[in-house]
Amino acid sequence: MLAIDLKGRTAVVTGGAGQLGRAMVRTLGRCGANVVVNYRSKSEAKAQELVQELQGLGVKAMAVQADVTKLDAVLAMRDAIGKVLGAPDIIVNNAVIQYDWKTILEQAPEDFESQFRSCVLHNAFMAKAFVPAMIEKRWGRVIGINTECAMQAFAGQAAYVAGKRGMDGVMRVLAREVGKHQITVNQVAPGWMISDNQRAAGTTDQPGYTKSVPLGRRGEDQDIANLVAFFASDLAAYITGAYVSVSGGNVMPTI
Repeated sequence: MLAIDLKGRTAVVTGGAGQLGRAMVRTLGRCGANVVVNYRSKSEAKAQELVQELQGLGVKAMAVQADVTKLDAVLAMRDAIGKVLGAPDIIVNNAVIQYDWKTILEQAPEDFESQFRSCVLHNAFMAKAFVPAMIEKRWGRVIGINTECAMQAFAGQAAYVAGKRGMDGVMRVLAREVGKHQITVNQVAPGWMISDNQRAAGTTDQPGYTKSVPLGRRGEDQDIANLVAFFASDLAAYITGAYVSVSGGNVMPTI
């Protein structure tokens, strides 16, 4: 049986202290990677808790505050990481700004701007900051967390869908631009996954949602983390430019 071995690699997870992010952080650490837990503002305590947890696994870890919608903040994060762990090999662009979903006629212009910054510019800035070192090493993994909503385009999702579709364009172009350097660029597209908040609230059962899911159930945050770890590994060395749905078949990318 093949195992995912990330020993000797360093990964950065933006929004790493968040609901899906913390599962990614833990999984990458269990696979042997050193991990940087990025947080924006309110999750410092959780980020530091994750760092201690990872260090207990025998890997190196650090928490770094940065607003990934701002280039200067991303560059400062890169420099802080470099001083402690060296240049990262893997970046997982997971952070996104939360907002209240409304119809296009009711949605504030600022919400469209926030999604552009946290989906499109976030991915562009992370590439600008971290890909050059990957090019020098001729090895790198860029993993973006997209969404099933990008394919659904349901009412009320306009700002989010616009941001994530823009992100998809950036990631596909980046995959073509950096492939010659043996750097892969892939996207993981979660469905409505179960995470710590739903477990704590007892709201994991959502029959209105699962009735449209071929597997008949909601997925777990761990399902997302598993694919992230795969994309980060040498097992996925010949996969790039992919958008992979992890939604139990709720959305199915077509050929």
